[in-house]
Amino acid sequence: MERIQIGDVSLEVSTAGEGRALLFLHGGDYFGQNQSFFVRLARRWRVLIPRHPGFGGSQRPDGFRSVHDLAYLYLDLLEQQDLSDIVLVGSSFGGWIALEMCVRSVERIGHLALIDTLGVKFGGREQRDIADIYALPTDEVLRRTFFAPERIAPDYSRLDDAEAASIASDRAATALYGWRPYMHDPGLRKWLHRVRVPTLVIWGRSDRIVSPDYGEKLCGSLPDARFELIPEAGHYPQIERPDSVTDAIERFAGAEVK
Repeated sequence: MERIQIGDVSLEVSTAGEGRALLFLHGGDYFGQNQSFFVRLARRWRVLIPRHPGFGGSQRPDGFRSVHDLAYLYLDLLEQQDLSDIVLVGSSFGGWIALEMCVRSVERIGHLALIDTLGVKFGGREQRDIADIYALPTDEVLRRTFFAPERIAPDYSRLDDAEAASIASDRAATALYGWRPYMHDPGLRKWLHRVRVPTLVIWGRSDRIVSPDYGEKLCGSLPDARFELIPEAGHYPQIERPDSVTDAIERFAGAEVK
């Protein structure tokens, strides 16, 4: 991990690989389970993986508490690092950040890939688009999150105190950024027409946190998007099917395998 200073934010960032830049914005949970996916991405791109402020070793400054703050931060990161024509990939909560970035500016973004993304409200006032993971029992959250949780989900009873504290901190930060209203921006939907870059919307067929139907509605709301379902995968298909997701992004963004 290295550190990049952007204003008063000290970001913890992992970098790997060579070639065209790919910025990956992680979800609110299961960061460690993405490692196989990261390795595969680095074979094709120069990958930058920041830990959002309040997650991992990235401290959250006072007053830094909205997804809008995160979007502006990462737009500043692209400018500071002089990155252009990047592949922007966001998973779940990270996909929400990516959308908020793109409705503001796509000047430095060449392709956008959204993986089981949150952030938009499609249903009515009384309709729940996104499962409330904070109100459900742990076993039910795992069942909704993964196609095969017994193969993927970490055994929390075997984690040391530092690992457990890090996971708890990530979840607290996710709640802070996304709690009110729950995991969406009420104003985002009307600005999706501004996401004027080719977009790939990837969804796990067995996602029960945010259904594939939601993903299809998101795809249909974007100017230049196509939809791809990943079988035998839930809310984090890049964790359960890293090869399938990496290959889909490669076909879409035109990277060359090394």
